Amino acid sequence: MKSYPYDLILFDLDGTLIETAPEIADAVNDTLNEFRRALVTQQQVNDWIGHGTRELLIQALAHVDGVTAQQVRQSDAFAGIEAAFGQHYERRCGTRSRLYPGVRTILQALRAAGVKLAIVTNKEARYTRVVLDAHSLTPLFHRVISGDTLAVKKPHPAAVDDCLTRFGIARERALFVGDSSIDVATARNAGIAVWALTYGYNMGQPIEQSHPNRVIADLSALTHHLPV
Repeated sequence: MKSYPYDLILFDLDGTLIETAPEIADAVNDTLNEFRRALVTQQQVNDWIGHGTRELLIQALAHVDGVTAQQVRQSDAFAGIEAAFGQHYERRCGTRSRLYPGVRTILQALRAAGVKLAIVTNKEARYTRVVLDAHSLTPLFHRVISGDTLAVKKPHPAAVDDCLTRFGIARERALFVGDSSIDVATARNAGIAVWALTYGYNMGQPIEQSHPNRVIADLSALTHHLPV
């Protein structure tokens, strides 16, 4: 494995491995419709992705109600709306999401070569499990860390540190792969390399502005120099 530069690769989920935005938007609008709110657009949902589905729902409610995110959080009605969203999103998970091209084959190749693979997402675990299972990805990962697995979430480096310690891997042998400035900041905070994809969800901003170590068009770059 020393001919390949990494022993551990950590992946973001939404917008990196799986295009999930369409079904997230469906669940948000299912919820807004249930509570007689105006609906939001797909592009708005795309731009709100990154901090977990709870924060995304808060942003949507703040937008349609014309209030601040903090006012939504403090609202007596929010707990009920959030519970309804959870039911809608669990039903929607896996219905309109899709793997980005080559994802399964590339993950299989990396794992076969002995690379440890981890998911680090801000999506809550109850949804992460459903999405991964819907696309039969769960068996390919050695560790899955969701937004509520640890006491903190991205861009805090705790998830990266957890994996480095768990697998006994040095920082210089680890790589983070994501699609957003949050992913880049997570890797920087953890002191590891980061590659960023040009597709996905970066809150409407070009990923190049985050200055990752490398910008890649797709995941095939990860298989270069893999031992045959």
